[in-house]
Amino acid sequence: MKKEKIIIGTRNSKLALIYAQNVKNKILDNSDLKDDQIVIKGIVTKGDQVQNKRLSDVGGKGLFSKNIELELLTGNIDIAVHALKDMPADETKGLLSNFFLKRNDPREILISRDHNKLENLKSKSIIGTSSFRREFQIKRLNEDISCKLIRGNVDTRLKKLKEGLYDAIILSLAGIKSLDLEKEITQIFLLKEIIPSAGQGVISAQCKENNLEIIKLLNKINDPDTFKCAVAERNVLKILEGDCETAVGAHAILKDDMITLEAELFSLDGSQRFFEKLTKNKSEFDTIGLEIGKILKEKSRGNYKK
Repeated sequence: MKKEKIIIGTRNSKLALIYAQNVKNKILDNSDLKDDQIVIKGIVTKGDQVQNKRLSDVGGKGLFSKNIELELLTGNIDIAVHALKDMPADETKGLLSNFFLKRNDPREILISRDHNKLENLKSKSIIGTSSFRREFQIKRLNEDISCKLIRGNVDTRLKKLKEGLYDAIILSLAGIKSLDLEKEITQIFLLKEIIPSAGQGVISAQCKENNLEIIKLLNKINDPDTFKCAVAERNVLKILEGDCETAVGAHAILKDDMITLEAELFSLDGSQRFFEKLTKNKSEFDTIGLEIGKILKEKSRGNYKK
């Protein structure tokens, strides 16, 4: 590489720094670069600063990526690392986000104070989540619970749970595994019970679209199967043109030469659920999400966003 050092930028949280380290390790394994030639830089995002409101109330998903992308565009960093589920579906002009590490487990988990599973929680138990999708999904499994906004990193959420502010919280299994907190898990939901957020469990590396050296480097760590599934899932979001208030889940799997994508969309108040599932040849990974997105949009008649 021409540059003496490559700078990887990411959110300045414990989990995000672990994800950035994963990307660094992959680059080291697939290049002649030495450890001291790749530096990880933590960046504070507005999403981390605002902890008492829903993301949709203060700017949406981009709050976790905007500051990092600005650092990338201005040349202060060479690679940005994101949790793909936190990124807006539309690409930022001048940047490429088409590089994904092999997907981690995309499932959702429950952690409860009394170690009861969702179906056994006491009446009116308070579940902490900042996601309308998760709220509507778990209420389909147990309608006798209440949901309350919770924000902050995993450690912050666990602390609030143990302080008795919530009876249980919903988190992603990938994050809990990366933080070695699996002992905290009460319940792992099946994918047929809760369809995860598009891109959940996927670590995305991003760079400038004209930085050919970095693109060459990131192509070497890009997992082709994860790439196909991520594109399929995110194309559902592109068609729906939703925001953080849009309650939508999408998950794709590859088997042999086929790709199966299922997605569900909820109305604004969660009272209606629209579901679609398709299986096609994996060569159609870039169109299957667009097709499902159009079907869901037609089924819902726009009753999923303000």
